[in-house]
Amino acid sequence: MKQLYACKNCHWLTKEKVCPHCAVPTSKRWRGYVIIDDPSNSQIAEKMNIKKPGKYALKVR
Repeated sequence: MKQLYACKNCHWLTKEKVCPHCAVPTSKRWRGYVIIDDPSNSQIAEKMNIKKPGKYALKVR
């Protein structure tokens, strides 16, 4: 399994070293994750300011 990296800005989880959504360097130091299917109906997505469905890290260093 390939290592997942988390964007330092939007917390998006990706296999790339640069976030494909906001072009910010990613980090391999992250904890926990959440999968958002419908951001418009999710309180967690609202609190994390998530607008796109996907996998997100809860904490990124």
